[in-house]
Amino acid sequence: MRSMLLLPLLLGMAGQVLAEACIVHSHDARIEVKLCQQNGNIPSELFRSGYCQPQLKDQQVDVQFVENCPDGAFGICRNAQVSNMPYRQDIHYYGVASDGRFLQPACEQNSGGSWESTD
Repeated sequence: MRSMLLLPLLLGMAGQVLAEACIVHSHDARIEVKLCQQNGNIPSELFRSGYCQPQLKDQQVDVQFVENCPDGAFGICRNAQVSNMPYRQDIHYYGVASDGRFLQPACEQNSGGSWESTD
């Protein structure tokens, strides 16, 4: 009987610990970008409707929601903060590893994150 009383509490907590990420793939005639945003503490609806819906002029953008970011990133901006909001996320970068020389300073200076090279 006691376990039945705990079930609603456990189910409520499960919603808070479920992993949530989105893979954003954008491209135009010249450039292709693939990254994955792993939600840290952003409310789920805001993450899905705002953070994972970039508006990039003249680029085709595809978004896929996944439980966790896939392996294979050349770098990760850990604990990135966006637009002076209290929310945090990890941003995984895929593609051209030499782009890390531009992404690392942006991660550390603009987002207050810490850069992790994975190559």
